[in-house]
Amino acid sequence: MLIGAMNHPNRSIPEEIDWMAAMGLEFIDLTLEPPAAASWRVDPKEIRRALDASGLQVVGHTAYYLPMASAIEEIRQGAVTEFRRCLEVFGEVGVNWMNVHPDRHAPMHDRSFYIQRNLQTLEELLPFAQQCGVGLMIENLPGDFNTSWQLAEILDRLPEVGLHLDIGHANLLVHENTTEEILGAHGSRLKHVHLHDNKGGAADLHLPLGSGTMDVARQVRALHACGYNGTITLEVFTPDPHYLAYSRDTLRRIWDELDQAP
Repeated sequence: MLIGAMNHPNRSIPEEIDWMAAMGLEFIDLTLEPPAAASWRVDPKEIRRALDASGLQVVGHTAYYLPMASAIEEIRQGAVTEFRRCLEVFGEVGVNWMNVHPDRHAPMHDRSFYIQRNLQTLEELLPFAQQCGVGLMIENLPGDFNTSWQLAEILDRLPEVGLHLDIGHANLLVHENTTEEILGAHGSRLKHVHLHDNKGGAADLHLPLGSGTMDVARQVRALHACGYNGTITLEVFTPDPHYLAYSRDTLRRIWDELDQAP
C-alpha cells in the first residue's frame, strides 16, 4: 500500500513534489486545476523530472467542477476538451489512472438525463484515454453517486472504467458509511482511494484521521479485506503539515497491523 497526498492547485508542482518526498510520502495525487496547476500551464517534462528525482509515483486527478453532464452541449464539450488536455499531460507524465467526478448539475432534468450525459462524455473520452495510456476511474460523490447502485448506473455500462473510492465521501449524506457496500459490489474495479475524516452530514471537512466521527479503522479494514494494496491519498486539508504526518502514521499503523494479523 502506498500513501500520498494531493498538490495545492495554486502552488508549484515541483515544489509540492519536493515537500511530499521530504515527508516520506510515496506518491503525488496530481490534480490539474487552475490557477498554478492548470492543464494548459504545467510543463509535463518538468513534472516528470521532479518525480524521477524524488522517487514518487503519481496518480491523476481532475477538477471536481467540470460540467461533463451539462444540458448545454457546447459546455459539455468544453469539459471534454479539458479532460482530453489532462489526459495528454498525464500520458506524458506517466500516470496510469485519471479520476473523473460524475456530474449531476443539470437543473430541471431528471437523473436519467445526467446519467446518460456522464456516460456520453466517458464514452467519448475512452478511446483517447487509451491512446494516451491512461485509464479512467469515477469517484463516488455525496448525494447522487454514493451507493453501489448509483455507481452501477455508470460502472455496469462501461466495464473499462475503474472505481476511485473516496471513503470520506462515503460517510456523507448517508445513514451509515457506504464503503463496505460499495466495495462489496465494485471492489474488483477499485483503482485508487481517498481517505479523510469528517462528522457526517453534508460537510466535506477533509479532517485529519481520528478528528471526526468516522470509524476510520473499520473502513480501512474493509479496504484491506477486499484485497486492495494500491494507492491511498490522504486528503487532509490543513495548513499545518503535522496533521498530515499524523494521519500518515495512523494509516500505516492500522495497515501494518492488518498485514500482521493471523
